[in-house]
Amino acid sequence: MGEIKIVFFDIDGTLVNFHAHQISEKVEEALIRLKNKGIKLVIATGRGPIQLPKFDRVEFDAFLCFNGSYVFDREGLIASTPLAKTDIQQILENSHRLDRPIIMAAEDRLVCNGLDDDLEEYLSFGVIQPEHIDNIEDFSAQKDIYQMMIAGRQHEYDAIVKDVNESKIVAWWDRAMDLIPKASSKGRAVESILKHYHIEKEEAMAFGDGNNDIPLLQAVGHGVAMENASEELKAVAKTTCGHVKDDGVYTYLCEQGII
Repeated sequence: MGEIKIVFFDIDGTLVNFHAHQISEKVEEALIRLKNKGIKLVIATGRGPIQLPKFDRVEFDAFLCFNGSYVFDREGLIASTPLAKTDIQQILENSHRLDRPIIMAAEDRLVCNGLDDDLEEYLSFGVIQPEHIDNIEDFSAQKDIYQMMIAGRQHEYDAIVKDVNESKIVAWWDRAMDLIPKASSKGRAVESILKHYHIEKEEAMAFGDGNNDIPLLQAVGHGVAMENASEELKAVAKTTCGHVKDDGVYTYLCEQGII
């Protein structure tokens, strides 16, 4: 393995165990040691900027949010791709037809027109709750929306995106999904970040566990799937590491001599 200059990390199921909301001491140590070696650290997540967890002893260099629709570092915005207004309206109509509440994420606000049991559990993986508003249509007309979230199983995907042209479903859980622009993905966001920092693909590594991490692992030279990852992700990964509950990220980085 050649020199690694940047590492991308999914959060839930990769850096932190589901429901833990806290990084382990060993994984935190791994991140600190990477930083001390001058390696850039990037969060790559479906969460928005206001949902990012705080790691007291670790400062990340850049953030790939909303599954790649909003990318920034500590100097400012790198890339931004909001959902098309026509798609937002159509998705709202589809959700009404299915009698499903929906969550919308802008850069600085998370709102909903209601919650069901699946969305409640979906939100339990994050760190904040959405604000309930009466007229979500007006909100979406006034703000750039980067991601929408709705409960549903795979057999309902077609109904949710019926007559939607420029948006797509990404899912890391089997009972809910995110909707983002087709032009966005974690992979395209990685390309933007690598170009921004003048780093080659072969000098980049990424860790993930869900199907929304498939483009992420494909966009770097060294894609690592967690032991607890989906079979689809493992199929595209260069290799696998241990389970998130067993500090798989830390162990792999040590075994490979990266830290």
